[in-house]
Amino acid sequence: MEESKKEVQAIAKMQRISPIKARLVIDMIRGKKVADALAILTNTNRKASTIIKKTLDSAIANAVNNNGLDVNDLYVSEARVDAGPVMKRMMFDSRGHVGRKDKRTSHIVIKVAVK
Repeated sequence: MEESKKEVQAIAKMQRISPIKARLVIDMIRGKKVADALAILTNTNRKASTIIKKTLDSAIANAVNNNGLDVNDLYVSEARVDAGPVMKRMMFDSRGHVGRKDKRTSHIVIKVAVK
């Protein structure tokens, strides 16, 4: 009989970063142990790494405080970045035209589980 895998998640919605830029960082931590993922995020010089690190810390806190899991046994079972709503802004362009500047947002989902 299979042992059920306990998964705990944290979601950060409406983060003001492009999903393409955030996916570059989140691809580095998928499937890693929690300690390794935190070390990678701490030493990565990207804006997305601080946002993702806060979300991972929240998922770890949910697992430890709400579910009584051990930090040393946790790994990142799922990490994804979904596109959020796009804020469309107008910006003056050349020759008197008005161009559009899209401000993209992201929803970051991180799930941790016990191996």
